Amino acid sequence: MMQKVLQVMGMVCPFPLVEAKSVMEELQSGDELVIQFDCTQATESIPRWAAEAGHTVTNYEQLDEAAWTITVKKK
Repeated sequence: MMQKVLQVMGMVCPFPLVEAKSVMEELQSGDELVIQFDCTQATESIPRWAAEAGHTVTNYEQLDEAAWTITVKKK
């Protein structure tokens, strides 16, 4: 299993999600994508996309007032 970190701090929505989708296509099944972002809308859009795509959110935490990290495991 590989883990890739996607740093999208400072990007406005929907770009964190667009970037996450793009990187996820490059990963193998079972790999994890760690997305670090500060766009409030992505706190809902990224987990929703992961669930709809059949991926698993294995970690989701707020780092500070306006920063989060979500780890998504590819189906």
